[in-house]
Amino acid sequence: MASKNITVTEDAYDRLKALKREDESFSDLVTRLTEGADPMAFAGSCPGLGTQIEEARDELADDLDEKQDELFG
Repeated sequence: MASKNITVTEDAYDRLKALKREDESFSDLVTRLTEGADPMAFAGSCPGLGTQIEEARDELADDLDEKQDELFG
C-alpha cells in the first residue's frame, strides 16, 4: 500500500495521539475519524461568509492602497 507523509503541528499531533487507540495506527485513526464524513454536509452552514470574505478583501485592498500612497506619494 502506498503512503504519504503529512506535516502537522505538535498540538495537532498531541490531539491525534490522545485519540489513538493502543492497537491502532495513525492511519487507522484518521480512517476511523473520517469514516462516513460528508464534506457537503456542511455546505451552506455559514451563511454570509462569502460576503464577509469580500468585505475583508476590499478593506485589505483599500488599506494597501492607502499605505502605498503614504510610502510613494
